[in-house]
Amino acid sequence: MKRLTCTRRFLHALLGALVLASQVASAAQIQVVSSGGFAAALRLLGPGYERSSGNTLVVAWGPSMGQTPEAIPNRLKRGEPVDVVVMVDPALDALIKEGKIAPASKKGLACSRIAMAVRAGAVKPDISTVDALRKTLLGARSIAYSDSASGVYLSTVLFAQLGIAEQVKDKGRMIPGEPVGQVVARGEAQIGFQQLSELLPIPGIEIVGLLPDGAQKVTLFSAAVATDSRAPQAAAELIEFLASASAAVVIRQTGLEPYGQAGC
Repeated sequence: MKRLTCTRRFLHALLGALVLASQVASAAQIQVVSSGGFAAALRLLGPGYERSSGNTLVVAWGPSMGQTPEAIPNRLKRGEPVDVVVMVDPALDALIKEGKIAPASKKGLACSRIAMAVRAGAVKPDISTVDALRKTLLGARSIAYSDSASGVYLSTVLFAQLGIAEQVKDKGRMIPGEPVGQVVARGEAQIGFQQLSELLPIPGIEIVGLLPDGAQKVTLFSAAVATDSRAPQAAAELIEFLASASAAVVIRQTGLEPYGQAGC
């Protein structure tokens, strides 16, 4: 009887070990590269996803466009292992056309708006109307903006639309590979523009507000699976999680508007 009991205990322990080994074997490591606009949301959502799925996220950050080595298109071009990309929608569509992203895997996640910040304690200029924004830009000593979607829009579209492209040309500075807020916090630019979700986490600055209607540009961030993903099923499941109603609650807290809801 004692031998039978020991045998049962051994078999139970063996079964438990096999189940654990099976779970470990089925867990996936998902390589994610995300634009800064969705970074705050992903940092908050990632740990919960890992706990619920058993998968591990390995996350890298980079702009959706631009010439820096960290830019998402450049990462894919040089063959970095990537399973999921999170980036601005037009840049993602360009990668789909290049065959680097699986078209059917694309899902919208959130919409972002551009905001302006100043160094903490500095006077907050008026940007409540398009005319007020124009006067603030003309009166600023220095202007910083990103080398990704928001900065490209300001430097190639908005300044010209406001009729001030020549006047601000020499005091405008595109910031590659660093959050604009950090440049403003150090006092290297009087005012800085970037997606609200990218400015909110930066210490040492104060958000003046969003660009007014008539000057604002709403940017959609989407996620998709890379065509050469080593874990396509797990990658698709992660995107479903990021696009879920439960994730939307967290996404809104980071200054973004969840996809499919008002304003997005």
